[in-house]
Amino acid sequence: MNSPFASGTDQPIKFSVIIPARNEEKYIGRCLDSIAAAAKPYPGQVEVIVMINRCTDRTADIAQSYGAVTLPVEHKNLSQIRNAGIGAARGEIIVTIDADSWVTDNMLTEIDRMLQTGKYIGGGVRSAFERNSLGIAMSALVLIVPLLFKYGPLTVGLFWGYKKDFDAVGGFNEQMLMAEDIEFASRLNKWGKQNGKKYGTVTKALMTTSCRKFDQHGDWCLVKNPGIVRAYLKGNDRKYADQAYYEMEKK
Repeated sequence: MNSPFASGTDQPIKFSVIIPARNEEKYIGRCLDSIAAAAKPYPGQVEVIVMINRCTDRTADIAQSYGAVTLPVEHKNLSQIRNAGIGAARGEIIVTIDADSWVTDNMLTEIDRMLQTGKYIGGGVRSAFERNSLGIAMSALVLIVPLLFKYGPLTVGLFWGYKKDFDAVGGFNEQMLMAEDIEFASRLNKWGKQNGKKYGTVTKALMTTSCRKFDQHGDWCLVKNPGIVRAYLKGNDRKYADQAYYEMEKK
């Protein structure tokens, strides 16, 4: 296929989209299709960097077929993986998204619009699960409420902002194995306040994420296992981090 994404090193890049990927052949195509659609208003200005994290499937081949940059990483740490992608990025604006999520066609234009106002340091997005149930709602609630009390009412799921500001706050905290996203949001929020800007939420575009963990472990999984919630609040529990992100890997 003709690549929908920027390639080479000679043209200016507006957006760099960073995607951590660990054996994501079932999901990465949907994610990249959505980013390609969102990139249409910016021909040649959007690069996608897929972080190939010890994949044993066709994730890298699929990403390369779209014209995405693929970078191998060995870390078992999402902060290190994302930071490596940010370090390699050539774009003025960083966007991070998980491989099992996808966005509406207007996501990049909305991010661009909000940054152009000069009011926002960056931020998160409005998001939804691909399906709903009472169990998913309750599981989300028992996780979100404690994190809200610890870090404040900040949106996560997909992060956006100028690369210079990601660099200014030191990127993602590599001491965090879980909840590194909301911890990053908290520091970006504080950096924004220091610079007279707000932490924003994209509300006119939507990110949807898969329910694969609920499909695997049950919709009530977080309600039934409060230890996972405690691990998210702690942030550096290797056992639960491995269960959450590397459960299919032999220990």
